[in-house]
Amino acid sequence: MSFISPLWRTLTGIIFCCLLISSAQAVTLPQAAVAAQQSQTPADGAKSEPTPEEKKAAYAALANILENSDSRQALIEQLRQASTSKTPADEPVLTPPQSEQDEPTVLESVTSVTREYGGAVASQFVRLHNSIVNAPHKAFNKDTFLNALNHFAGLAAAVFAFYWLTRRLVWPLWQRMGRWGRNQNLERNKWLHLPVAILLAFMIDLLLLALTLFIGQIISENYHSGNRTIAYQQGLFLNAFALIEFFKALLRLIFCPRFPALRFFHLSDARAVYWHTRLSWLSGIIGYGLLVVVPIVSNQVNVQIAALLNVLIMGIMTSWALGLIFHNKRNIQQALSQLADRSLSFFALFIRAFSMVWHLLASAYFVALFLFSIFNPGDSLKFMMSATVRSLAIIGLAALISGMLTRWIGKTLTLSPELRRNYPELQKRVNDWVRALLKLARIVTVFATLLLLLNAWNLFDLWHWLTQGAGQKLVDVLIRIVMILLLSAVGWTLLASLIESRLASDSHGRPMPNARTRTLLTLFRNALAVVISTITIMILLSEVGVNIAPLLAGAGALGLAVSFGSQTLVKDIITGIFIQFENGMNTGDLVTIGAITGTVERMSIRSVGVRQDTGAYHIIPWSSITTFANFVRGIGSFVANYDVDRREDAEKANATLQAAVKELLENPDIRGMVIGEPSFAGLVGLTNQAFTVRVSFTTQPLKQWSVRFALDDKVKKHFDAAGIKAPHQTVEVMQTGSDVAAAASVPALPPPP
Repeated sequence: MSFISPLWRTLTGIIFCCLLISSAQAVTLPQAAVAAQQSQTPADGAKSEPTPEEKKAAYAALANILENSDSRQALIEQLRQASTSKTPADEPVLTPPQSEQDEPTVLESVTSVTREYGGAVASQFVRLHNSIVNAPHKAFNKDTFLNALNHFAGLAAAVFAFYWLTRRLVWPLWQRMGRWGRNQNLERNKWLHLPVAILLAFMIDLLLLALTLFIGQIISENYHSGNRTIAYQQGLFLNAFALIEFFKALLRLIFCPRFPALRFFHLSDARAVYWHTRLSWLSGIIGYGLLVVVPIVSNQVNVQIAALLNVLIMGIMTSWALGLIFHNKRNIQQALSQLADRSLSFFALFIRAFSMVWHLLASAYFVALFLFSIFNPGDSLKFMMSATVRSLAIIGLAALISGMLTRWIGKTLTLSPELRRNYPELQKRVNDWVRALLKLARIVTVFATLLLLLNAWNLFDLWHWLTQGAGQKLVDVLIRIVMILLLSAVGWTLLASLIESRLASDSHGRPMPNARTRTLLTLFRNALAVVISTITIMILLSEVGVNIAPLLAGAGALGLAVSFGSQTLVKDIITGIFIQFENGMNTGDLVTIGAITGTVERMSIRSVGVRQDTGAYHIIPWSSITTFANFVRGIGSFVANYDVDRREDAEKANATLQAAVKELLENPDIRGMVIGEPSFAGLVGLTNQAFTVRVSFTTQPLKQWSVRFALDDKVKKHFDAAGIKAPHQTVEVMQTGSDVAAAASVPALPPPP
């Protein structure tokens, strides 16, 4: 510990030299300077020996600063600037660098969030208790209350009666709209008429609500006797009526109990009436209770009673709602599963997922409404209904857009006959890319719907995220990615269509490209696909923030290492390229490679696939081919040798052979396979038992075997007719010694016929 005290003095000396304290401005450093300043006595400013705690605090602060490279460099620069002060009057100003704080752990984050929200909830309960206990007591005036109640009841009765009457008069119109929409919906190409009819009916319902509010406002202005209390209560009623009846209009849009033809979902009449009735009563009691009854009681009777009434109403309604939810949990799950079975596959996924958690979401909705109504009874119901309406509108619009996109995905674009004739694969590729874009648009719609729903419930600030947050960069990157993929798709489609146009058959009157052209174009198309895919992937990686320079460098180094380790592969590729450019073989050619004779079925950049007549399939690397024979290049030929018994007449055998060839060439099918005239060589071989006559043919490629088989048939028939015999195999047995006598006793064989 002997070195600690000198070190501390050195550090404190540096700090106090830098801190030229004045009445106008003081220079500080974090914790270390604070500890040093605290060690200074306020009486005379003399320096005293710091305590061990102050030393530890100073060491820890300085260690935190020196540990981080940025803060350490900033401290060094500030100290150098402070050391360049020319006069004592120049007071250096040091800004303490911020040391990096350790990232909180997950447990610390969860604890912090729990403490924050738990404290907020507890403070809300404390405020609620103080508001109820400390609220001033108001005197109850019976006459004033009854007078206001009479005016309130008169306005409510008039408004409800007018609204019911106007809606009753419009019932025949809604029935006709429902029948029209259903009749039009029977035709598959008129699927949009029913949703339009449903939306028009909803708009008419809203117009009737607006008209009722207008009439109610006129009645309120002329039916409050100049009393501000009565006008206030009537205003509460009209506001609550507008909000609640708008929500009920949404319920009628969803369930439509009186007009099944305008019901968008497949629900039975009994289920529709069941849910519409209960949800209407639930929303009416909660809405009029919180927005009308509680404020009137608070204003006319007592704040404490109003608060207790608020809790009582919401407690009863929340319990009833939760009981209703869990009582119908299984039935709704089954109904949603049946709806998913009837829906498109895209919507079926979301409907089945919703069927598994709908009761949890609904329970959370009413529990949140209960809590909000206790803490903020004035705005809670408005916020919940506003968020609910916006959520329903978002989901409905998203479902409409997704449904249209899904129907478009199932359709097929049809190009003109000329384009289909010139570019056979263009229509298929265009439809594939259009379907891919529509599916991408559908995914974006789902993602946007989730963000809008979170924004509707104030769980996410969408506008800030899009304009100032990470959303702006994300949207920009997504647009760039889509444009890159679109350009790549367009380029690949055009180039591949041009290549396939050259590869098309002659079924439309165009000349058939030769085998070499087909092979080269196929290889070029495959290479083009690899190049475009590689470039596109590299550009996409650079767009998402991946540094592709190390990838390119690594690919180069990897390519160099692979080139040394795969010399045979490189040799295969180079040999294959030269064979293709020399037009050595093509798909469909009959070739002999080494000991293998067969038909070429596949040619890649590394190998060739040959199928033998036995069915065996051979993959032969290009580098292993030293020589090969191709039977399809130019012409075919064969030499036919026929052995005749030595005792036959040679001239007769030649003449018979020529007669057989002449008859063969009279067949037009065979004559079309033969090039030129056959060549007769006469007698070309002589043995003890036979002599040989020969004829040679030049034919079309791969036709030599057909001509040879037909020639053999004709020669046999002519030789048999002329009595010309083939040579017989003879065996000579040699006997020696004592077996000579036995051999002499063996009868001789008869001469051949």
